[in-house]
Amino acid sequence: MDEPVCLIDTTSDGRLCVQESALQILQKIEQPVVVVAVVGLYRTGKSYLMNRLAGKQTGFALGSTIESKTKGIWMWCVPHPTKKETTLVLLDTEGLGDVDKGDSKHDTKIFSLAVLLSSTIVLNSRGTIDNRAIEEMQYVTELTEYIKIKSPDEVVDDSEFVKFFPSFIWAVRDFTLQRNINGKDATDDEYLEFALKLKLGNSVQVMNYNLPRECIRKYFPSRKCFTFPFPTNPDNVSYLETLDPAEISKPFLEVTDYFSRFIFGHSQVKNLKDGHKVTGRVLGNLAKTYVDTISSGAVPCLENAVIALSTIENEAALQEGLEVYQSGMEKLKKSFPLELNEITSEHQCFNLMATQTFMKRSFRDTDGKYLTSLEESIRHQFDRYLSNNEKASEDKCESLLSVLSEPMTERINKGFYARAGGYDLFCRDLEDIVNQYNLLAYKEVKIAEVLEKFLQHTATLTTAILQADDKLTENERRICEERERAVLLEQEIKAQEEKQRHLEEKMEIEQQNNEERLRQVIQKMEDEMFLQQQETKVAMESKLREHAVLMEKGFQEKANSMAQEIDKLKRKNAEVEERTSRSYAQMIADQERRNAQNMEALRQQHQHQMQAINNRPRPRSGCCIQ
Repeated sequence: MDEPVCLIDTTSDGRLCVQESALQILQKIEQPVVVVAVVGLYRTGKSYLMNRLAGKQTGFALGSTIESKTKGIWMWCVPHPTKKETTLVLLDTEGLGDVDKGDSKHDTKIFSLAVLLSSTIVLNSRGTIDNRAIEEMQYVTELTEYIKIKSPDEVVDDSEFVKFFPSFIWAVRDFTLQRNINGKDATDDEYLEFALKLKLGNSVQVMNYNLPRECIRKYFPSRKCFTFPFPTNPDNVSYLETLDPAEISKPFLEVTDYFSRFIFGHSQVKNLKDGHKVTGRVLGNLAKTYVDTISSGAVPCLENAVIALSTIENEAALQEGLEVYQSGMEKLKKSFPLELNEITSEHQCFNLMATQTFMKRSFRDTDGKYLTSLEESIRHQFDRYLSNNEKASEDKCESLLSVLSEPMTERINKGFYARAGGYDLFCRDLEDIVNQYNLLAYKEVKIAEVLEKFLQHTATLTTAILQADDKLTENERRICEERERAVLLEQEIKAQEEKQRHLEEKMEIEQQNNEERLRQVIQKMEDEMFLQQQETKVAMESKLREHAVLMEKGFQEKANSMAQEIDKLKRKNAEVEERTSRSYAQMIADQERRNAQNMEALRQQHQHQMQAINNRPRPRSGCCIQ
């Protein structure tokens, strides 16, 4: 993208809406995305930081008046500077606290969307992190009204926010104070922690003081602070984007550079609940899901969003997998007819690629519904391609026999064989045709079956020529008739055995496919389980750090409450892991059952064919056509 576009706008009646043009851009991004959103009061220079992260001097509107320039949420997608095959998505949000909006809840909706969509959220403010600055961020205390984890109707429970919320960065602009705490120099992070320090006591005043600080400490898995000095002469601040770098203070540029490097190095790829990586396409669907929910008057629910997205992604993953298989097999079809081992080998390769493609995009297919659909579709398509290959082979074999038998047909039409000794001449010509055919068509899958039909077709002519040959005695005719019947029976058995070999090859390849598919299913489950565990690990580490701080500072009651949250998180995590393990075990069992059913159907078919072959009388030796 050369410039930002509006992702989420506000309609004339005040409702939020997603811009279709922005969604189309996101739909084309198949890479994982790192999403950095900036929020803060209007006219605090948020857009400048985002332009710097994009590597540009201009882009997001800065403006030079007291009017808020950014409306809604604007988006800029650029290649990530340090992470390969990753896209950096920058979200510049409408300035909070603009008195012209009229809707007192509008700011909280914008703030909530920034939290829901980002992997790192930057809070931009000016001056200092004093009580007023924190009180102006009352939006963080209202998140429980606008974000739910499992159900829109659930009772307020913010203990799991830390598992799914972004990293938190506070960028303090135009900072002029000395970072000195209790007579000692302090780092930016120590300054932030000091500002977020809680007060002891249970009075309403103390509780109101602590509430926004507790929310910031509790909701976000990590915190970081950057203090920026004045960038230039106060008269030039409004024109920051047009200034030459030489006109901007060196300390400001140094902090800005450090801020950018930190974002590039530490901001993680956006994850959904349960740890599934978000691509640009998924981010677009996520934005639309959340905005549509908010516009309907409902509360965004992370679990519902994941369910909705898993349906969209799994259906798309199914189609992508089928397209991979179909594309490969359609190219192969142009080379039909092929030997069976060639087509089965390519089928196995494209089947594996299709499953891998499906696995890469799918998530939460815990009942195996979409994977089963992929398997069945590929199985049916493979049968169709086998039929197409057999038809192509049949046509080729019939054409070959037609060419080879043309001289013999001309002789028949001229009555060449209607004489004494004609039967012997006919047999030699027919044997010649069969030998040439077997030599030229030995790779064809329908070689035996087409030859059987050909010999069946010539049987009437053979009988007529045999009866017209005056050179033969009645006894010799009977012997020749028996030989002809033996030839036909032998060829019929060869055709059945040919089918049998094809079925055995198909069974072998199906067994290999089943084993590989099961291996991929197990790997996918292990990966998803690992992501869930990592998600819980980050949340647990954050809560343990907060618990240690509360204990150290003497907040025994709050520490006890945090300890209960930690225990609750452990229990919930154990329950989730147990449910997930049961679900995965059932899915594997279902997969194995389907594999066994498919193989049993093939074995039954194999058994019936073997019985048909074994029940046929074996021809005696001495046939005129070997």
